[in-house]
Parts: sequence; structure tokens; C-alpha cells
Amino acid sequence: MKIYINNREYDMPQDISILDAVKKANIKIPTLCYVEGMDPYGGCRLCVVEVEGSRTLVPSCAVKISEGMKIKTHSEKVRKVRRTIMQLIVASHGISCELNCLTCPKATSCELKTIAEEIGVTKINIPPVEKYLPTDFSSYSIVREPTKCIVCGRCIRACSNIQSVNIFTFANRGPNTIVTTFMNEGMGNVDCTNCGQCVMNCPTGALHEVYHIDGVWNAINDPEKVVVVQTAPAVRVALGEPFGMEPGTISTGKMVAALRLLGFDKVFDTNFTADLTIVEEGTEFIHRFKEGGKLPLFTSCSPGWIKFIEHNYPEFLPHLSSAKSPQQMFGAVAKHYYAKKLGIPKEKLIVVSIMPCTAKKYEMNRPELAGDVDFVLTTRELAKMIKESGIDFKNLPDEKYDDPFGITTGAAAIFGVSGGVMEAALRTAYEILTGKELEKIDFVAVRGLNKVKEAEIEINGKKIRIAVVNTLGAARKLLEKMKNGEVEYHFVEFMACPGGCIGGGGQPIPSTEEVLIKRMEAIYDIDYDSKLRKSHENPAVKKLYEEFLGEPNSEIAHHILHTHYVARS
Repeated sequence: MKIYINNREYDMPQDISILDAVKKANIKIPTLCYVEGMDPYGGCRLCVVEVEGSRTLVPSCAVKISEGMKIKTHSEKVRKVRRTIMQLIVASHGISCELNCLTCPKATSCELKTIAEEIGVTKINIPPVEKYLPTDFSSYSIVREPTKCIVCGRCIRACSNIQSVNIFTFANRGPNTIVTTFMNEGMGNVDCTNCGQCVMNCPTGALHEVYHIDGVWNAINDPEKVVVVQTAPAVRVALGEPFGMEPGTISTGKMVAALRLLGFDKVFDTNFTADLTIVEEGTEFIHRFKEGGKLPLFTSCSPGWIKFIEHNYPEFLPHLSSAKSPQQMFGAVAKHYYAKKLGIPKEKLIVVSIMPCTAKKYEMNRPELAGDVDFVLTTRELAKMIKESGIDFKNLPDEKYDDPFGITTGAAAIFGVSGGVMEAALRTAYEILTGKELEKIDFVAVRGLNKVKEAEIEINGKKIRIAVVNTLGAARKLLEKMKNGEVEYHFVEFMACPGGCIGGGGQPIPSTEEVLIKRMEAIYDIDYDSKLRKSHENPAVKKLYEEFLGEPNSEIAHHILHTHYVARS
């Protein structure tokens, strides 16, 4: 199709938007409510362009090109309108002496600031609009500050289009329009899964995690406490980004060094309990498979997925593995085993988690899991603490984790990506069921960013059908197919966030698909470079069973490492 952009002729494919066509012509149009991969909304109007023959400017994200269309992307009229729109948006953002950029969680990644610079806004002539809307502190995971909301609707579409959870909606009309939850009940009182994808898509600081930073500083500074920290697999391939390092840079050694400089007494690896999870969950699957238990088995590592199934599909709860997540397993082992080794009461041992996930803050507060973990910091919060301490992260020399929970395998590392838990479980289940060494250790069929991946493998002459799902929207579609009898599996991995934990709601922003691919590749590099690549070969895990747990799925293992779930209407 032939079109004209700024008086230059271009050949473009049919059925694409003006915005996509202009992008192909290497011209950037500012956007705010538009998010690639989600339905266009056309609400903010920042992307307007002139189209010959049209009486008004048109939103380029919501209008498709047509044969011979003549477009002007940056005429004087367009630039003037964009600057006026931007001033109106900023005025609705609740800027004041109390809500200035110094205290905003998006101070270093504010899209408003970036766009204002790009379109030449140097002065705001419109006074701030007073909203008088209370901050929502009802959630364990996420704080909502409606005064900072610019009503772009990105949180609504992320919650709806990606996750199919739908807790947000518009209310009122015209200048009184706001984004709110059902009956304005607050995020902690509706069906929110705490996944944090709304936070990842909010262009302002209207949505952010519940900060645990002050609590962690208090614990570190308390001489009566022994403070240990665990780091999740996906954090080490993203933590470098807030310090100017390329996405996918593996910064494990620098992260460990920084945590010691912050004052943690011991630095451990959640990958240790990821290996432990595989031994427990893999054993559970083998028992169900051989003895006719409830199948398919669903994985239980993702707390956003757990709350989703509790709200929406309680009839499937018996399919969930009873194994706690690696975060909670680590906390339980630390409090019940490590505290004894240190000769201190477990109340004096403080467990801090570094997670790519906002839902982990909710998970540590679940009544059935309470007491395992004391604080959860997201990747973003850890970066804030490192900066606050003046640590030159990029130039830190690498350091190693402490023993005994620093010995891990490549199987544990791949927990950070969609398909990783399934692949790790298959490596262990195959060798336990067959008694033979696995020749081809990589199950590539379950890798990648596709939302649903299926495969069939043969073990001891029996075919095992497996599926791997990421995002809750994809999970809902698969569960509906299972309910209708359209698909059957033996084992299914579910992760709440795009790409798994690498795209978690606590990761650095932005987490575009390009960024996710780089983080994913780094995770697999860690696996390939590991001396041990199967969870059941981890010598520290074997020693834990010898000294404390007895054998996988033993009575004490069930008491310490397993849990139950709750149907929520």
C-alpha cells in the first residue's frame, strides 16, 4: 500500500495503524496510553497526527492507514496540540510540594517527564487539578495513589487484556473520570492477584509496590537480630538495569557483594530451595502418576497464579502441588533448621527475600505461610537500597554466596523463566522413574515466550502430556478447555507473569519483549555454565535430607515444606 508521510512516499503493508506505519518510517510519535501488544485505547490523544481530508487531528494508534493517505506527524498544528494535551495531563497528575518528583517512585523512570522533554514542554501554564482522593493501602503488595493517576487506562487493559482478572474500571465522566476498583473497595478487598502487571504498565507513580525498605534497614541495624537474605533466580539477570547495565547482564557476584555491603549477615540463594522444590514436587508427581493420584498436577511456585485459581477455579485446587514456593521453603528451612545450627531462637533470625515479584509480599502474609519470611524486597527496592548506600554496583568485585544454602544447580536457575520449573522437574522425574541417566538434558519444547507450550515425552514406555502457561489470561483459556474436556495433561506449569519471573511485577521497568528475551537468554546461560544441572544431584540438598528431613515427602518434610489452599468466592 502506498502512503505519504511528511511528503515522502512509502510502501507499507495493509491493515496496520498509522502509528505502526510511521514507526516503520523511522519516525517517533509520542504515546502514553498506547502499549504494544494491548488493544489501542486512543484516550490520551498525544499520538495525534494530521491526515489530509480529515477535519480534525486523528489518534494514530487507533486509525489504520489507507491507500494514498497523506500524513503529517510533526506539523506546527500537531506540535502545539500535543504540548497543550501534555500540560493538561500533567495538571491532572497531582503535582504539588508534597507530591513532587523527589518522593515519587517513578522519579527515575517517569514517562511523563520523558515525553514532556521530547515534545518540548518547558513550562506548565495550567494549575494542578485538586482531586482529594485517598491513597489505597488495603493490599499487602500494591499501593494505589489516585491523585497521581492520569486516567490513561493502561492498568485497566493490563489487568484485563493480559491477565483477564479485571479488578480495575473507569468511574464517573468527563473531568471527574477516575480509575477505581469494584465499588471502590480497595485492591486488598477485591479479586486482585497481586501480580503487579498494573504497576509495570503505569506511566506515573500512581501504582507501586508496598515498600519494605524501612523494615529491612531496622532489622539490619538491630544488634539482637541475625539477618539472612535470599535472592530469586530472575533477580540476577535484571538488577544491573537500574545501574545502566544491559538487560540480561548476569550480575550474581556483584549482587552478593552489594548485599554484604548493605549489612546482611549471610547471603543465600533461593535457587537452593528451588532444587528442594523440584525434589518435593517431583516426588509428589511420581506418587500421583504411579499410584493414580489427582492429575494433572499443577505447579505452585507463582503466588499470583495461586490466588487466581483460588478465586476463579476452586474446583481445580486438588490439582495443585502442595509444595510451598521456593521463597517460603527457604524461610521454613532457615527458621526450623538453620536457626538451630546457629544455636539461636528462630525469633531472632530475620529472613529477607529479594524477589522479582510483588505477589511474594502477599504470599509471606498468607495465614498458612506466616512466619517463614519477614520481609520481601522487589528487584527495584533492592536497587534503591544499593543507590541509597552509595555503592558503586557496576564496579563491585564478584563475591560468592554463603554455605550451606549457596550450592545450587542449573535446574534451579531456570525457575526464572516460563517452562523452567517444568524442565527442571522433568530432568529429575525422568531419572528417578527410569533409574537411567538422562542423555538429552534440555527440553527445548517448553522454552520461549509463547503463552502456551505443549509437549509429549515418553518415560518407561508411557507418554506424559505436559503444558506450560504464562500469564493469567492464557491460564484462564487453558483451564476452560480442560473443563470442557478439550485437552488432557499429566503435568502443567503455570506462571502469572509474561515470560515467567523474568517479567514479574517487581522487575525493573520497562520489561518489553526485547528485554525479556535478553533476560531469558542470560538465565539459560547460567544453566549451561553450571557444574550441576539436575536438582536431585545438589549435594547440599542431599545433606539437608540426611541431617533434617529424612526423605522426600517425609512427615517432617510435609510439615515444614508443604501447605494447603483456600477457595475464595
